[in-house]
Amino acid sequence: MLSAKNITLAYGKRVLFDEVNINFTKGNCYGVIGANGAGKSTFLKILSGEIEPNKGVVEIGRGERMSFLKQNQFEFDEQTVINAVLMGHKHMMEVMQAKDAIYMDPDATEEDYMKASELEAEFGEMGGYTAESDAASLLSDLGVTENFHQSLMKDIPGNLKLRVLLAQALFGNPDILLLDEPTNGLDIETIGWLENFLADYENIVLVVSHDRHFLDAVCTHVADVDRQKIKVFTGNYTFWYESSQLMARQINDKNKKVEEKRQALLDFIARFSANASKSKQATSRKKALEKLTVEEIEPSNRKYPGIIFQPLREVGNQILNIENLSKSVDGRKLFDKISFSINKGEKIAFLSKDPLAVTNFFEIISNNVAADSGKIEWGTTITKAYLPLENSEFFKEGLNLMEWLRQFVPAHVTDADEPFLRGFLGKMLFSGDDILKKTNVLSGGEKVRCMVSRMMLQNPNLIILDQPTNHLDLESIQSFNEGCINFPGIVLITSHDHTFMQTVANRIIELTPNGAIDRLMTFDEYLEDQRIHVLREEMYK
Repeated sequence: MLSAKNITLAYGKRVLFDEVNINFTKGNCYGVIGANGAGKSTFLKILSGEIEPNKGVVEIGRGERMSFLKQNQFEFDEQTVINAVLMGHKHMMEVMQAKDAIYMDPDATEEDYMKASELEAEFGEMGGYTAESDAASLLSDLGVTENFHQSLMKDIPGNLKLRVLLAQALFGNPDILLLDEPTNGLDIETIGWLENFLADYENIVLVVSHDRHFLDAVCTHVADVDRQKIKVFTGNYTFWYESSQLMARQINDKNKKVEEKRQALLDFIARFSANASKSKQATSRKKALEKLTVEEIEPSNRKYPGIIFQPLREVGNQILNIENLSKSVDGRKLFDKISFSINKGEKIAFLSKDPLAVTNFFEIISNNVAADSGKIEWGTTITKAYLPLENSEFFKEGLNLMEWLRQFVPAHVTDADEPFLRGFLGKMLFSGDDILKKTNVLSGGEKVRCMVSRMMLQNPNLIILDQPTNHLDLESIQSFNEGCINFPGIVLITSHDHTFMQTVANRIIELTPNGAIDRLMTFDEYLEDQRIHVLREEMYK
């Protein structure tokens, strides 16, 4: 059991939470969602005791253990990897140290040894005798190989530290598990393992994540942080989003009869309940949805940006031809002898086990970086818009947003007055005095939204997207995703967001040191094809 009662937290005049009352129950996984800055991570820190609220209390069941995914990669630098995981079960470590201290004490009494015996029993009940092997198994499942297990945390790669901290949080099956962005630094295979682990988890889980596929796979409920309150809704993220959008449309449709609207909502619930039987969280989610009433569905208060790419002209027959393209960095071969052509109607997801590979490829075809060898030929009808992974070079000058966007007005626009530019900024939720903000004080998410405004201004018929969901909240990610689905032109994309890749791409190209794997299929079909798994192993040798 986990309860938050009358939680209030304010920083000066800014109120994050006002009299929040919420209960979390065993067997459920709650996806904590909300706009950037709404207080999702702060709420988890309040529950864990890391932040003290101005008012209110957090209550957990007697004898229950809470575990919180730590974000400080340097906290355990002097510990071995295996010990860092074991420290996730603090009480077990205390019991182990207490009994070991007795055995090492030459002056220990008969009474001390009796105490040690009691500690041995308690240690065994907590799984202490298999703790090291359990921790090692957990690390291996998370992609931390055995050769790192006895290394000091400070000596292992940064991306592995995140995995060790995740193993620490999961270790020992805590009664309450709090996870803030647990998929950070994980590859697709490891995220899949974590989805299965949490889907089978029988205790309370709260998770903050911007990965919609992950939320859909693990969550039975959504905890929506909005307007200083938190409301819990039954179902996963997609159910919450689609039901709230349906309700909003119905509220606006004044001509529909009440009974027709009610029946449409009941049909919607029934459809999702049937689909839930196919999910990893099948039993609990299906039961929860079957108990759901129409009255529990509410429209979302969220604002969604309007991401609409409108090509000035259609693409011609020749779009992009690549011949024998190769690139190495610091002696490391990123990709070699890559050849392909793009056809009308294609939206291509690019992959590589080396994260530098796709970024360098996009930089090369955008004429920002030179290839080692090979040929690139663009069609004459193509108008490109590029969202790079790094955007800092675009924001060096302290211009306001209006001045900043004016720099990128294309030649075909003859009247770029203030209302025209405000329109593009407004679509990305910069309104009123926001346009007077200086670009050198923008947050990461605001900079990405500016870059998308710049892209829309170009009226492109081909867009290149390098990790488009970075720094964005779920509302912006959802809108960006839908904008790419509806875009009539060509999309070249790489993303950690599984749902983005699956719903947008109809062709997959994987860049390897030994050529390209190129398939006309969806992202999920690509991941599930066993023949491709075998081929990938060969291509990366």
